[in-house]
Parts: sequence; C-alpha cells; structure tokens
Amino acid sequence: MKHALSVTREQDFAAWYQAVVSEADMAEESGVRGCMVIRPWGYGVWERIQYLLNQRIKQTGHDNCYFPLFIPLSYFAKEAEHVDGFAKEMAVVTHHRLKAENGTLVPDPDARLEEPLVVRPTSETVIGTAFSRWVQSWRDLPVLINQWANVVRWEMRTRMFLRTTEFLWQEGHTAHASRDEAVAETLTMLDVYRDFAEQALAMPVIAGEKPENERFPGAEATYSIEAMMQDGKALQAGTSHFLGQNFARAQNIRFQDKEGEHAFAWTTSWGVSTRMIGGVIMVHGDDDGLRLPPVIAPQQIVIVPMLRDQPEDEALLDYCRDIADDLNAQTAFGEPLRATVDAKATKAATKRWNWVKRGAPLIVEIGGRDLAAGNVTVLRRDRLYDDAGKLASRAEARADFIAGAAALLDDIQASLHGEARARLNANIRRGITDFDGVEAFFRDGGKFPGWVELNWARPTGQALEKVDARLKALKLTIRNAPRDAAPAEGACVFTGEPAVERILVGRAY
Repeated sequence: MKHALSVTREQDFAAWYQAVVSEADMAEESGVRGCMVIRPWGYGVWERIQYLLNQRIKQTGHDNCYFPLFIPLSYFAKEAEHVDGFAKEMAVVTHHRLKAENGTLVPDPDARLEEPLVVRPTSETVIGTAFSRWVQSWRDLPVLINQWANVVRWEMRTRMFLRTTEFLWQEGHTAHASRDEAVAETLTMLDVYRDFAEQALAMPVIAGEKPENERFPGAEATYSIEAMMQDGKALQAGTSHFLGQNFARAQNIRFQDKEGEHAFAWTTSWGVSTRMIGGVIMVHGDDDGLRLPPVIAPQQIVIVPMLRDQPEDEALLDYCRDIADDLNAQTAFGEPLRATVDAKATKAATKRWNWVKRGAPLIVEIGGRDLAAGNVTVLRRDRLYDDAGKLASRAEARADFIAGAAALLDDIQASLHGEARARLNANIRRGITDFDGVEAFFRDGGKFPGWVELNWARPTGQALEKVDARLKALKLTIRNAPRDAAPAEGACVFTGEPAVERILVGRAY
C-alpha cells in the first residue's frame, strides 16, 4: 500500500513526525534556531485548543490578564532554587541599542541597561511581585489569574512543537489564604487538564505526582498529565504546581488574616503549551499524515468539488456551497459545525491528499454524477482504507449525510480516543519486581516498548539520586505516580523498602 508520506512510523518515527509537521502544513523553520513559523492550519489547531481550554479555565473562576515579556533579573535572584532551575535556558537583554561598527551592527556600549532583563521563561517572579502589591488582607484572597503568552527557553535540542526556543502557552497563577485551598486548586487544574486532553484532544493521559527530582524549580509538589506516543515514549502534556509559601516568601506576598496576624500566601502555578499539538500528531497520526480529532479540527468537513474547467463547474460549486451552508447550520459537540469548500483550481485528487495529510476528519468529494444524483462521496480520515487496502469512500444521499454529520463526527472523536486508550492500556507493563526486569523490558521490548508501572517507596536525597542515575543510564525517567493506580503492595523495585505507591517509568520527549 502506498502512503501519502515518504516515510512511515515504523521506518523512522522521528523523521515521520517531521514529515507530518511539514506536509500537514502545521509549521516550518523560521531561520532562527529552535523557533518556528506556525502556519494557518497549525495555528488553527492552537486557536481551537486555546478557545476550548480558555472556557474551562474561566469556568473555574480565573480571570485572564497579561504580564510583560521582559522581567528584571533581580526578580529571579530572590528565588535561588527557581533561578537555578532556569539559569541555563534564560535569554538576557543587556543593551537597548545597536550601532554600526566596521560595517556590522554591535551593541552600543553607551546603551547598556542598568539592569539586565530576562526574556520570559515563566512568570512566577513577575506575577508574584504583582501579587505582593495586590494582596494586603485575607479579603483580597484568593487571587486567580491566567495569561496566554509566549515563552523563551534556550533549548539545546529542539523539535517543532515538542521542544522549541520560543513557544506559546497559558500559565495560571493563584494565591490563597491556606495550604488546603492551594492544594485543592493545584489538583482542580490537574483534573481540568486531564479532562481537556481526554475530551477535546481524544488523548488518554495518566495524571499523577512527579518525584522530588522532577518537580518544577521551587515547588513543593508538581503534578503532570502523561500521554503515550505511538513510539511508546511519554509526553508530559501539562503540569500543575503547588508552590507552598516558597515564592510568597521570596516575593513578600503577605496578608493580614482574620485574627489580625500577618501570614504568607500559599501559591500555585499551572500550564500547557503548543507541545500539546505535537502530542496530538504523535498519538493520532498515521502513515498518511495527521488525523485530527473533530473537536479541535479548524475545519471538520472539507468539501472537494471535482472541477473540470467546464461551464457546469459553477453549478457544481453552488451545490457544494449549499451543502456547506446546510452543514454549518448544524451543531456538533455543542458548537456550530465547521465545514468549508475547497474551490481551488487544483486537481481533485491533489486536494484530497492535501486534506488527508492535514487530517481533516471528513473529506467529501463531489463530482458531476453526485450532483445529478443528489449524492455526496464521503471519506472518513480515521478509517481511510477498507480491508482490501483501497480508499474506503462511500456514496451517500445528500440529505442523509447532512442529517448524520454531527453523529459521524462524534463517532470519529470516540474512535480516535478509543484507539489511543487501547494502545496506552496495552503498553503499560505491570508485575516487574526487580531492576533486572526493568532492564530486560526496555532491552527486549522491541522498537516501541512502552512503560512499566513499579512499586515505589518515595526515596529522597542521595537515594533518589542513585535511582535517577540508574534510570538515566537506560535513558529512562520517572513520569509520575498515577493518582488512580491500585494500592502498592510489596517492596520498592529500587530500594527494597516497603512501597507506598506505584510509579510509571519510560522513555520520554
């Protein structure tokens, strides 16, 4: 069977991923290392993610705001552990002007800034400084804000969407009067992310707490949602951090409580980014390109008229546009359905494969015979081929297709989620009781081995460092301790001490 892409997942998963990003018109190189141009189709997916997630964030009581891209270096210096975690990734502005010298532009020594400015890697410090001004009394709490922004982290190894020098994200920041309230906020947002990934992205995830060595710099606890890619690797798709009072102490976020005493606030932060798009590609894509869940597809139904540069083309276009109008009057997933007509003067087969690679959930081809018979020819992107390896397109009466379009999109969404859920469940190995078994699993598990779930005693300090070193030797990391895992029984695989929980271990992006 010949596929639309030049490389398959089995041949070279990394090259396949890059091919999908390029040929699905998602993004392209920008000329700056690690930075990408997000093309309209790729940005359309991000707009859907942003729109849907923003609704969920606001429903939980948060307001949107915006903070500056440039942060004084002194703000980071107040929080030693935090700045140490990001120091190697920070881009710093030291001058505000250039000058010409020997035919080149160089920083003007007379334009050196009094204080260097960090290009935002994350906003805890600048937002914490604002909180210190906003919060004076218990009556000012909680403060619940979110911002949609870009972030710069000077990554050494980059891959579009997954790890880029500049990326887009949302970051939520909150301050609370009590520890319990802040912990509840952290877990609430973790569940928001989990539900969003499952329902909108059709991406099954496992939510749980990170080990001590994988926490966000300066946090007391970090929680993540972990998704399994088709190559068996994990992708951290979102994080929620309980910061305790560490940042409040550093930024002096204090308030007068009900008893008239002064106390430091309890803070949280949480975020997801354009990395989610990379996850969607690697969870749902196939050897013909991207397969988009209908909920986040910029266009859910693409109508492709088979134009022949003949006078009857106009009647065919009118027929297609009328169908698109009828579809757009329907609702799917509680919103107006999104259908469009690709009227470009390109061969129908070329247009079809362009939309196959882009992952449009339903591709509807309409020719002169369909027009005469009042039909449409429908191709489901999630089930592109029949058992004989031929395109599984089918003719259907126009009225029947329009009436059933929303249900068909719902079935595609459920089908993609079900396929990914079955893959996740089938590729988590349980029952390994010693480290030799871990080594054997990843040595003998084939090209795409998956993850292991292990008993864990929560070692800390040097004991955890030894575990981390053993895992890194196999290019493995602890992903998280699943919140819904079965109770741990027996001994920790690494220390032999009584286990207190279970952890997931795997290779990751």
